[in-house]
Amino acid sequence: MTFWQWCRRDWLAALGAAGIAFLLLLALFAPFLANGRPWLWHSPHGWTSPALRTFFAPDSSEFLIEQTFNYLLLFLPGCLLLRKLRKNCRRIAIPLLALLWLLPFLLVQPRLDKTDYRREVARSDSFALFALIPYGPFESVAEPFAPPDRHHWCGADEIGRDLACRLIYGARVSLAVGIGATAIALLIGTVVGLLAGYRRGWFDLLTMRLVEVIMCFPTFLLLLIIMSILRDYKFEQSILIVIGVIGLTGWIGLTFLVRGEVLKQRALPYIQSCEVAGLPLWRILIVHLLPNIAGPILISFTFGVAGAILAESGLSFLGFGVQPPTASWGALLRQAFDDPLSYWHLTFFPGLALFLAVASFNFLGEGLRKLWSPR
Repeated sequence: MTFWQWCRRDWLAALGAAGIAFLLLLALFAPFLANGRPWLWHSPHGWTSPALRTFFAPDSSEFLIEQTFNYLLLFLPGCLLLRKLRKNCRRIAIPLLALLWLLPFLLVQPRLDKTDYRREVARSDSFALFALIPYGPFESVAEPFAPPDRHHWCGADEIGRDLACRLIYGARVSLAVGIGATAIALLIGTVVGLLAGYRRGWFDLLTMRLVEVIMCFPTFLLLLIIMSILRDYKFEQSILIVIGVIGLTGWIGLTFLVRGEVLKQRALPYIQSCEVAGLPLWRILIVHLLPNIAGPILISFTFGVAGAILAESGLSFLGFGVQPPTASWGALLRQAFDDPLSYWHLTFFPGLALFLAVASFNFLGEGLRKLWSPR
């Protein structure tokens, strides 16, 4: 079955895939969609590109996440172009391309730049090519809680920052936390489930009893406790800490799933043949077992990303997640908590973004579940 046949057969899954693609493109192209610095400016000193430096060296507290998305924006199209090369050439060209695009991110140093380029362009009457939204995510450019208008399509937040710009950069935060935390949970849950299901005996008994003890704690309450402890010890609650905490508390359910699938596969003849042939344990688990249980793991991954996005938004809403001034959909919702009717735009637009992200991953996961169903 081709991708387009699958889309025609399950339109909800196709809708979910389209929603995820839209969010990924929004996150990748964020500097070109919303940026307070011009990409091209004809100043009295000649042609310059103030936005190019911040593309390679973002002046953000979460510069590592910003650099990762900017790097992917350059690297992924290059990989698509190299697909036309022969296989032997691609093995050399892709690592070289990866190193080539990595150099400017390592060599360019961040520089504090408080220049108001919109005012400079208007005062000198010069040419400048700005992004679609000519504001940065940290700039106060409107009245606090300003409603939507023709200059600020989604309004402004509590200190006058453009809400549309904050939503676009908030997509980077949500996707980074969702995919990163779920990847950590996937790795831990898969390893523990594989070993427990295959080894069985005392190892399985001890491991699963420990997992059940951890499962007794409500996940979100455990997240709040860990984040509050980190705050007491003066840890900066950055995106990386949020990713690590959510990932380290979200692997329990996947462990039970992987263990159950391994127990079913272990009774089949091909595993017994591998054991009789004397194959090492790692080869049996990774080469033979893992590909045969990859379907349920991938389905669980899509649902897990949706759950991680909701967990990050909940933590940020309560003040324990990603800290200001970093844009976060949950933090934007919190700003409307005092008067959600008057500040309706701070409720509607971040809520709509959360709904789109969670529904898209859930629709895709349900479509994959139907596709790989034994029936």
